[in-house]
Amino acid sequence: MSDEITPAMDYEAHERTYEGFINFAKVGTIAVLNIVLCLILFSFGGTAATVFGWLMLIALIVAAAIGVAIGSSGWIPPAAVFVATGILAILTV
Repeated sequence: MSDEITPAMDYEAHERTYEGFINFAKVGTIAVLNIVLCLILFSFGGTAATVFGWLMLIALIVAAAIGVAIGSSGWIPPAAVFVATGILAILTV
């Protein structure tokens, strides 16, 4: 056996990794729900709903990138896009 002592666990790195995973899970879950709403707009809406679906899908990509980049600051940018997509889905379908 080696006489060397194994280094202690880096708890700060562990906490950062955990917070990043939780943030990614929150952003990803809301993004998937938003994609489902966009699919509903594509399937059951007319021309206006299809246009709104594509616009909301592009807005989702931007909001998800911002949400992952800012980390866990207390708010989730794709949630605003999800609410807007839901309102548009109710109004156009």
